[in-house]
Amino acid sequence: MLRTMTLALLAGVFAVPAMAQDRWDGADSLDTNPLACDGSPGEMAMKEYDGGQPATMSDKMGQEITLIDVPKLVGIGYFAATTKGQAEAAAELGNVNVSTDGPTEANIDDQITFIDNYITQGVDGILFAANDPVAIAPVLKKALGEGIHVVGYDANSEPDAREWFVNQAEFNGIGKAMIDAMAEEIGADGSFAIVTSTFTTPNQARWIAEMQAYQAACHPNMTWLETVEAQEDNNLSFNQATTLINKHGDDLDGIFGMTSVATPASAEAVTQAGACGEIAVVGLATPNAMKPYVASDCVKSVVLWNPVDLGYAAVYVMRAVVDGKLKPGDKSVEAGKLGTLSVVNGSEILLGAPFIFTKDNINDFDF
Repeated sequence: MLRTMTLALLAGVFAVPAMAQDRWDGADSLDTNPLACDGSPGEMAMKEYDGGQPATMSDKMGQEITLIDVPKLVGIGYFAATTKGQAEAAAELGNVNVSTDGPTEANIDDQITFIDNYITQGVDGILFAANDPVAIAPVLKKALGEGIHVVGYDANSEPDAREWFVNQAEFNGIGKAMIDAMAEEIGADGSFAIVTSTFTTPNQARWIAEMQAYQAACHPNMTWLETVEAQEDNNLSFNQATTLINKHGDDLDGIFGMTSVATPASAEAVTQAGACGEIAVVGLATPNAMKPYVASDCVKSVVLWNPVDLGYAAVYVMRAVVDGKLKPGDKSVEAGKLGTLSVVNGSEILLGAPFIFTKDNINDFDF
């Protein structure tokens, strides 16, 4: 099989890679907490509440509230699914109006502009998934200063810029699930590369940091070749994955996709290179986007959670905050059909453990 192509065609889209070092270039300053190699539960020290608070507390307990959801971007399946979950929660509650609006590209400056505009228009609460945890903080603090409630989901901000963050799965849980799935496919001494959106996108940066820590502890003979950026762009993700295939040749055993765009694009690149069965693709993606590649046996494992549930939980958390049913120091919150969700890390609400989609179960899901 021929796995080399002319690289000049793709040179213009290839980003400077972040090479694996003692700690990869995109990691933040937080400590990693890799789970045990044998899968035994990790211990978590409870932290004090570290979120922010609105300057004034409106008295809207049980009353109708208006929320705006500003995700990283609109127009992709993942955030269409979170929007669906938000609408389901609002319909159940009966006293919540929620709509989604945001940039069509994962651009933090555009996201800030959207949020700022809705602060000016006046809403009761803002839901967000951050493109950059630091850059988004000032506008979220502005919202809090105006007495607007702020709850994040999917991708966090600095903690004091929002009240609560609904975490889809713990970062170390995602890290373990991803590395274990890849090791099962390429072996204990295989080599892999990563396609992510940007090095500073908060959830992906944390996942990769935890992947690195877990891999070093539990699969030390695996080799991390490099990590490349592809925004949340399908064409760029495909081109980046193709470049990795051509650049590393037979040294590349697997590609991780860190976004719901990068994973199917990487699978398509492997398919078009005729490398299914030779290069594993493991990643985070919605099941509908991955069904063709799972059906063709080009992809064995897709790691995710249910983004519909994530959006649903975010609205229930916001309603509980407004009603005074979720306060700093609480250890749990009720979230409708999801039951009781735990508070972790001071001001995070944990949705649950990651889910592995395979050929045996992926057709049971439609999002």
